[in-house]
Amino acid sequence: MSEKNSKATEGGASRRKFLAGGTAIAAATALPVELSAQVAGSDEIKVGMIGMGGRNSGAIVQSLNANDGARLTAVAEAFADKIDGTGFRGSGLPAIQKQLEKMGKSAQIDVPKSRQFVGFDAYKAVVDQVDLVCIATPPGFRPMHFEYAVAQGKHVFMEKPVCVDAHGFNKVINAAKEADQKKLKVVVGLQRHCQDEYLQSFQKYQEGAIGEMIGASAYWVGNRPWTAPRQPGYTEMEFQMRNWQQFDWLSGDHICEQHVHNLDVINWFASGDPVMGTHPVSAQGQGARTNESAKIGEIYNQHFIEYRYGPEANSMAMYSQCRQIPGCWRRIDEEIHGTEGIMIPGKGTITDLQGTVLWQYRKPRSGYKNPKDAEHEKLWDAIINDKPQNDAYFGAKSSLTAALGRVATWSGQLVDFEEAINSDFNIMPEELSFDADPPRMPDENMEYPAAIPGEWPLPWKEQ
Repeated sequence: MSEKNSKATEGGASRRKFLAGGTAIAAATALPVELSAQVAGSDEIKVGMIGMGGRNSGAIVQSLNANDGARLTAVAEAFADKIDGTGFRGSGLPAIQKQLEKMGKSAQIDVPKSRQFVGFDAYKAVVDQVDLVCIATPPGFRPMHFEYAVAQGKHVFMEKPVCVDAHGFNKVINAAKEADQKKLKVVVGLQRHCQDEYLQSFQKYQEGAIGEMIGASAYWVGNRPWTAPRQPGYTEMEFQMRNWQQFDWLSGDHICEQHVHNLDVINWFASGDPVMGTHPVSAQGQGARTNESAKIGEIYNQHFIEYRYGPEANSMAMYSQCRQIPGCWRRIDEEIHGTEGIMIPGKGTITDLQGTVLWQYRKPRSGYKNPKDAEHEKLWDAIINDKPQNDAYFGAKSSLTAALGRVATWSGQLVDFEEAINSDFNIMPEELSFDADPPRMPDENMEYPAAIPGEWPLPWKEQ
């Protein structure tokens, strides 16, 4: 269990298009011959899962529903009980099978025990025998999983965030360039890019509906998510892996794991480029952790950050708020201020500076796409029809935006993005084994000390 140890019309037609749009092109760019050999003589498109939590269990159903010629054939997970569904409610193969049966798609899953792989290195076995892989492991692992999938010539759906540090960011960017060379298709689960309200708002913004962007706010102010109680026999590594949202090397803090959605929207609109995106040049802010969180993990449960998009003191600022404390005011969206108006893209509204409504998005009576469904349809359409598709660039930049926001609040310092990127700082453990120690260990009271601003060093300064 360690390193040690557009819907296709017909399955056959879909498969032939896939081979023409993916594998044949891959062969021309010197991909491994296994990619075409492993699926020769079959009309099915083999899909694999890396990570069997709730999000990937939902994503795989959406992926299979978007292409009748696709079949889930192999899965990988660090824990066997997440494969058989006994370790995490609503996930695992039984939950996926049940969903597909309800949809009349039970023939699209075929994962015998021989293709269920467990352990830190299990992802390699899945990637090696599929055409497309859905990755939704704890975010700290995603750069290595994405890098391997691209190296093996596989198309990728990857959940957000895609990295938690500069080393992961650089790994994803380099793999994204390789994916372009091989004409592989990549979608990242920042589904607002596939949501009609945001797409129409972005078009309005590009048309100058609010003038020049002069400021923005991003919010993910909500409740604390699930935790898994410590059980007898757990090693520290297993406890942290099962509570991955609570540790920065696994999740990047909740500013990464959740709030990345909202930060991504501001990066997207600020850049004007839905493919490449951008990131701020600096971040500074403050955050804290309530006392009851000490036994759960090390992350903060509130952050307030000022991001700047230019080196000048009066450059455009984004103010970011995220919190995980029950009973508090809640808001999850974004607000963009321009010289001529204010836009809330998630609601599809534009007002002038006096509050008069200038534009209101109208949801169509029919044909509206759930954005999580739409992103998988976009991926399959790109694969089958060989359309350019690579979300990894903006996914990496928005993930880094979130990760360096955490660095700013933990350290209390002004964080320079280029300095951080060039440092290639890496917060992942050197050894991936359930017997190994994670980067941060609990104290004698089994509590995790919080980072103290002014004392916690910038990661690239302590190396």
